[in-house]
Amino acid sequence: MRYLTARKRAEGLGSAKSGTDHHWAMTLSSVSLLILIPLFVFTFGRALGGGYEEVLAYYARPFPAIVAALTLVVGFKHFADGAQIMIEDYVHGLTGKITLILVRVLSYGAAAVGVFAIARLAL
Repeated sequence: MRYLTARKRAEGLGSAKSGTDHHWAMTLSSVSLLILIPLFVFTFGRALGGGYEEVLAYYARPFPAIVAALTLVVGFKHFADGAQIMIEDYVHGLTGKITLILVRVLSYGAAAVGVFAIARLAL
């Protein structure tokens, strides 16, 4: 039998054993989005207003395609993590589990569709 104080049990990972991981994942994705969003705006702004062939030629270059794909993937991952925290806080029971699965599936599905569309433009 282990005799642990309340402080010893809560030290490290928190009471749910994953709060620190979620915090660091959200912090890292936030910082990466701080870099990616302005890059995306500047690269997308150059293609904005161009014709179909011009946009295809622009996204055939690797830098704009990579920036757009990274922005989509990191943005939807950040959204999924934030939505997970909200759902875990406010929705309980079976409804919470189903909602969490649906949000994850929709988020990763939207990211996959976006990356596929960029890949089709780039290739």
